[in-house]
Amino acid sequence: MKKPHTDPWTETPATSERILDAIARIAAVLRSGTWQFATAEGLNPTQIDILEMLRTHKAGVRLSWIAEQLGVSTASASDSVSSLVQKGLLEKTRAVDDGRAIALRLTDQGLATAGKITGATGFASAAIAQMSPEAQETIFTSLLNLIGKLQQSDQFPEIRACVTCAHFRANHHADVIAPHHCALVNAPLRKEQLRLDCPEHQQAIGSAVRNNWKKIEMR
Repeated sequence: MKKPHTDPWTETPATSERILDAIARIAAVLRSGTWQFATAEGLNPTQIDILEMLRTHKAGVRLSWIAEQLGVSTASASDSVSSLVQKGLLEKTRAVDDGRAIALRLTDQGLATAGKITGATGFASAAIAQMSPEAQETIFTSLLNLIGKLQQSDQFPEIRACVTCAHFRANHHADVIAPHHCALVNAPLRKEQLRLDCPEHQQAIGSAVRNNWKKIEMR
């Protein structure tokens, strides 16, 4: 018996599913580039992730923070950290805010290695650079809003983003090009200047963070 014809478009996954699929595929390609770099350096991808995370945290971070960022247990993170310490890429120091606590930071060798990681995914940066500035801004804004949704549902670790910073003033100016304001430098912020990882970040209180996410989503 001949199979009845079906409309292929009715079987198209929901837009949300296709967006997740696209993100997952891009992540897999980036991961492949990281794997190649990690292998050449005698490291594994998790250790590379740690080096990259600590590259801009020069004052050092706690082991618990690393575990949270990686989405793994403290014990699992400890194994990778111990290996990096043995390789001379990471060192244990006293935490700036608590002399009794241990903070982890990169050694000079670790900083040098971390500085080379960007080259492993340079092909992706080059591809993005070929897109128009308008397209890049649209993608970044959409991804930023997605991160906001995930953070508000407690499915995304804390990040040193402008939107979560005590210095950030969302929609402070009438200018649609530079609507936000950074109180730290007392200057307007253009949309494309919003950061996901700022060394000067100071965590804002929860209600302020939620309001900031809502305000930037409206623009």
